[in-house]
Amino acid sequence: MQKLTKKIVESILPQEKDLILWDSEISGFFCKITPTGKKSYFLYYRTQDRRQRRPKIGDHGIMTCEQARNIAQRWLLEVSQGKDPSGEKQEVRQTPILKELAEKYMKEHAPHKKLSSCKEDQRLWNQFILPALGALKVSSIERSDISKLHHSLQHLPTTANRVRSLLSKALNLAELWGYRPNHSNPCLHIKKYSETKRERFLSQGEIARLMGALAEEERDNTNPWPLYAIRLLLITGCRLNEILTLKWEEVDLENQCLRLRDSKTGKKLVYLSTVAIDLLKHIPQEVGNPFVICGGKEGAHLINLQKPWRRIREKVGLDDVRLHDLRHTFASIAASNGLSLPIIGALLGHKQTQTTARYAHLIGQPLIAATEKIGKRMTGKTND
Repeated sequence: MQKLTKKIVESILPQEKDLILWDSEISGFFCKITPTGKKSYFLYYRTQDRRQRRPKIGDHGIMTCEQARNIAQRWLLEVSQGKDPSGEKQEVRQTPILKELAEKYMKEHAPHKKLSSCKEDQRLWNQFILPALGALKVSSIERSDISKLHHSLQHLPTTANRVRSLLSKALNLAELWGYRPNHSNPCLHIKKYSETKRERFLSQGEIARLMGALAEEERDNTNPWPLYAIRLLLITGCRLNEILTLKWEEVDLENQCLRLRDSKTGKKLVYLSTVAIDLLKHIPQEVGNPFVICGGKEGAHLINLQKPWRRIREKVGLDDVRLHDLRHTFASIAASNGLSLPIIGALLGHKQTQTTARYAHLIGQPLIAATEKIGKRMTGKTND
């Protein structure tokens, strides 16, 4: 037995069986030479509970003998402190990569969310997260990795923030599932970008143009279902998916409401105006189809409204208006007619008051109109 050096290791020729060269200075440090000539460094030791370990340090040529010696010394120091370097290496090997964590997240956690949320999570994984970080070990992901990805999406602040939130949740679950130490989430302290909420409300003139275009389309178009859907979106303030998946059994005309069994916020009651009731009475019920807005397949609902919506909005010069802006328009009319925020929130099905707060500036419009009338009467500038 002698001190292992590069010269000694390279001078030994392979034999018919594995050859073990023990180091004379570091207990348990050795080099194994296989019959094929491969030379690798190992460390033999026992843990505090007397378990035998022989972790591989590395291959000769990729690392030098001195580099392997230094690692062996460090590992022996950890063993003296009660640690198990071999067990820790095995844990790292068994830790999944982020792609595998994403699959576990979608299989075990996502099913508890709304279907639309599941689809959005899958889109974020596929389009942004996995291409950048998918091959990294979950245990090795650092704050700099998350920060770099978040920064690369700064031109899409909303998307960047959703990516950060999804990663934060997934990595919290990684701690719960034992893939990372507790309180090690690298998303911590990465600030979200400021998001500018897009507020686009149709004016009375734009609403009139839109309704006129829908009437014209209904006269000329053989497929009325998208037109019914757009009208319902505008006059009920419902979300797109709430209208597309609306079933006739949820329509309660006698009590002037929709009884939605499932929505973004759970069960929901939508109160209907007489205009909405007249429209629902006008919509034909197809035999064998439970949905109000029928799709192309038998017994199914309409899936996509974007193509007919783009055609109609271009026709009336509303290119910047999204379908969701019809819901904003419903709320803006309610606010500008003096309805309180709690009432507007109830009409829209908001669970959080801050969601409705975006319409607060519109509530003052009736008051402004009222004070204007008072001012004119006081100055004698009105004939009323």
